[in-house]
Amino acid sequence: MNSREKEYIESFKSYLSVEKNFSEHTVSAYCSDIVSYILWLDGKNCTEVDFNTLREYLHFIQRFEYKKTTIARKTASIRTFYKFLFRERYIDSNPAISLSAPKRPKSLPKFLTTDEVEQILNNIKIDTPARFRNKVILELLWATGMRVSELSNLNFGDLNLEENEIRVFGKGAKERIVLVSDRAKDYLLQYINTARSLIAPNYDIGEVNEKSPLFINSTGFRLQNKTIRDAINDVVAKIELPKKVTPHVFRHSFATRLIENGADLRVVQELLGHAGISNTQIYTHISMKHMQEVYDSAHPHS
Repeated sequence: MNSREKEYIESFKSYLSVEKNFSEHTVSAYCSDIVSYILWLDGKNCTEVDFNTLREYLHFIQRFEYKKTTIARKTASIRTFYKFLFRERYIDSNPAISLSAPKRPKSLPKFLTTDEVEQILNNIKIDTPARFRNKVILELLWATGMRVSELSNLNFGDLNLEENEIRVFGKGAKERIVLVSDRAKDYLLQYINTARSLIAPNYDIGEVNEKSPLFINSTGFRLQNKTIRDAINDVVAKIELPKKVTPHVFRHSFATRLIENGADLRVVQELLGHAGISNTQIYTHISMKHMQEVYDSAHPHS
């Protein structure tokens, strides 16, 4: 890979992170996909390929029997990369504009019941400031349906707790308002007023202002997504819950509860920050499945 291509990848990485507001995991995956693709070109300039070359690459990676979701992501990486190159005028035309990926298999999102969420929340030890912070984080994930990246990026200026509101910036830096339950707000206020200042006792975290990160680590810097995932894994392992639980499962659980309790689909779409209603409609399928289960267990002739 030549120096010019390395510059493209570094610029592409910044574009994904800053302008597209992709998660660290997604940015890493996309850049890795592009590095693999450029290495496959074997010296051919990535700015001088045509559509047929891209199709040839997709045929090549089919040999490795990747899952359809992986092929779809690799295709999306290339499409996004060439869209970026075209936008920055590194290329005169976009060879990937018609590139399509295999359809992803449709599957219902995994979610937790209310009892399972409460089991997790009630088993978090709060005997240290950091553990109390972790409990507050999980309470917020359950109460708001935020993505983990949105939560870790929160600043004090995003809070409007008098109105039980928090401003978040989702994918593509799109701004929206999420609502906070009184219970989650109470925990958050306790964290702000007591625990936060004790999390990094050996570091000067400075005076709080609107741009100060809401959640910090033991060195006073912004808390990263991995710490949040580790906190969930730690609790789930101890209570031996027979499900894989991630921050996104909390998000799915939040949406599922709203739909099952009669929330309007457009409201759920707005709270989740979905670009289109089709992304939200999948939760109606979960709700219908739940109703079928209730019917089967309750109806005498089922």
